[in-house]
Amino acid sequence: MVPRPLPTTILRENTSVSRILVAVDDSEHSERALRYVGTLLRDTRDVHVTLFHVLKPMPRELLEHGGSEDPRVEVRLAEELQQDQETWVRTESMIEYPILVKALELFGKTGFPLDRVTLKFGHEDDIAHTILDEARNGGFGTIVVSRHGATGIKRFFGGDITDQLLCNASGFTLWVVE
Repeated sequence: MVPRPLPTTILRENTSVSRILVAVDDSEHSERALRYVGTLLRDTRDVHVTLFHVLKPMPRELLEHGGSEDPRVEVRLAEELQQDQETWVRTESMIEYPILVKALELFGKTGFPLDRVTLKFGHEDDIAHTILDEARNGGFGTIVVSRHGATGIKRFFGGDITDQLLCNASGFTLWVVE
């Protein structure tokens, strides 16, 4: 049964478009969530889905530079740090891009129209916070995550992250797919 109405987040020429953020990783649990959402919503018009993957945390040495008392050196160090951070994000995105491609392929097999799917990366130390920030900044009404079983794998959607989302996703519809 399709829950109706879906949260409306964008209005286009008198048409409501529901935006759904599906957080994905490379787990079987994430695949299950993708199959569920794709099958459930494939025939629902005016739904746009973003498949969102959070990269591993940025290395500590890229979080700040040593600093300098000379303002010119400080500016140069800040610029170099920003370039190093951007390079790291590009490199990690290329390394982890196959996760999003696999998710998109699986989602497409459900019959969900791929012209209504966007792929996106996020990166931060706190995965739940990153997902919530993306949902807020991207105008999403619904967040979909998977909950891992008792296998001990908690990289993405183990108890801690799902619990954080359950506690902090005020204003969003949250689907937790087991």
